[in-house]
Amino acid sequence: MSTTQSERLRELLEPLVSSQGLDLEEIAVDSVGRKRVLRVVVDSDTGADLDRIADVSRALSAKLDETNAMGDGAYDLEVGTPGAERELTEHRHYVRAVDRLVRFQLAEDGELVARILAVDEDGVDLEVPGVKGRKATNRRLAFGDIAKARVQVEFSRKDKKDMKEEEEA
Repeated sequence: MSTTQSERLRELLEPLVSSQGLDLEEIAVDSVGRKRVLRVVVDSDTGADLDRIADVSRALSAKLDETNAMGDGAYDLEVGTPGAERELTEHRHYVRAVDRLVRFQLAEDGELVARILAVDEDGVDLEVPGVKGRKATNRRLAFGDIAKARVQVEFSRKDKKDMKEEEEA
């Protein structure tokens, strides 16, 4: 897909996505066999539940049919959210990842896995887990020090409510 087609699709679809209270994160057109698939990724600060995804999907489908922006060939429209292990590329992504564990590739080589505690305009405050029974430490990373960041899936993490209940027991 050419950049210009991608830009046209973004210009066409972004106002509709915004009107639903969501951010348009990504647009991709892929060929699957003889069909094309238009994948649209949306998100918001409060998340996107299935009802919101369905509403925006219907609105996008109607707009695409009305404008014939995808041409005459058959295509499937898939609307979804970024997923559990999303890459953080925008300031709003970091804000949405507060309290999540993130793997950072540092600009000056090296890697760091830490929990985001807070985000401001200049960077992130982190809690770096302790190793071998040591206490966690806090660290500050400026956005310029981050080459890449990706949210990590945690299967056994207790939320704050569970930890509080254990302490009271």
